Amino acid sequence: MTNYQINLKEDPMKALLCEENGLKTLLEGVVNQILEAQMTEYIGAEAYERSDERKEYRNGYRTRELFTRVGPLLLRIPQTRHGHFRTDLFERYQRSEKSLVLAMMEMVVTGVSTRKVSRITEKLCGSSFSKSTVSQLCKNLDHEVMVWNERPLENEYPFLIIDAMFTKVRWDHAVRSTCALIAIGITKEGQREILGVRLGDSESFASWDDMFTWLKSRGLKGVDFVTSDEHKGLVRATQKHFQGALWQRCQVHFLRNILGHTPKYLRDKMSEGLKRIFRSDERNEALRHFEHLAESFEKKAPKAIERLESGIEDALAVLALPEKYRKRMKSTNMAERLNEEVRRRERVIRIFPNKASALRMIGALLLERHETWSTGKKYLDMEDYQLWREEHGNVFDRKVVQFA
Repeated sequence: MTNYQINLKEDPMKALLCEENGLKTLLEGVVNQILEAQMTEYIGAEAYERSDERKEYRNGYRTRELFTRVGPLLLRIPQTRHGHFRTDLFERYQRSEKSLVLAMMEMVVTGVSTRKVSRITEKLCGSSFSKSTVSQLCKNLDHEVMVWNERPLENEYPFLIIDAMFTKVRWDHAVRSTCALIAIGITKEGQREILGVRLGDSESFASWDDMFTWLKSRGLKGVDFVTSDEHKGLVRATQKHFQGALWQRCQVHFLRNILGHTPKYLRDKMSEGLKRIFRSDERNEALRHFEHLAESFEKKAPKAIERLESGIEDALAVLALPEKYRKRMKSTNMAERLNEEVRRRERVIRIFPNKASALRMIGALLLERHETWSTGKKYLDMEDYQLWREEHGNVFDRKVVQFA
């Protein structure tokens, strides 16, 4: 990473301590200095410096606003004679903020918003927007999200984690609960990717069937192991589209479901027994713990034991994998954490004015996280998995569970 020398003058420092917009003024000066440093680095010479290594010549400035949480920053963007200088400062910094601002501003423009939302927007952005400005920004962001969300899936994804989150969207003259279906894949190289997001009416078979058909049309292939919560429509769609793959029922959701059917005074002991089952190193050991727990609670908590017995096999599917992959594939925790990041922004909006604005904000936030994952370190070392896969290919002759 390039190191930049930033000079903090006395006036902005005083403003930081004494003025309401002091932080904005200081940040504006710092970012302008970074832009100057990037131009110098690109050209290979300071302003007015004579140098044989100079690549280009400066040609004045243009102004641009960068909207941030401390208010709009007025920046001076250096220009070159041939116009080849580019900075990624704006798009990399502003994508997530823009998605939130635009979703709220669309409410204001369409007349759906309240005064409270208007005040939040003005406080967040520091200024108001015209309809034409919002329209153009929405158009640019929509295109960016669409290109990412419709990109070809050229890799193989042995591990697939699927989950959904509900949000409120106004359509057909009413506020309706709308489901955002999200798929996460782990490539055969061990890199995490967010494969895409679709909006559906619910977690029905039809919604997930449409989701998986869409993913496969973009090239999704090589799926060996699917982790999700237990929704009948979801599991049916998984069985249809990924025949031969192992299906892992999320152990975290399963445990909560069992405890929800356990009398309160028994929940601590039931939880201890469940942890012994799910921490087992192999299937027979887990089943022995299950039998012991069932004998102890069959009369005291019959509904909980009935739930446990009906789903124990699916919750232990992960034991078919090598031990190093079990911790991360036994639950949808990764997807839950991702959903929570989206919800932090979604809570501010509360109700989206239409499906397009919901997809815009959720898609932009997922795109941001996708870039971080796909350019970061590997999530899993897949070398052992590939060796194990070659030795135990017959494991994947088993079809995913199918509900009656």
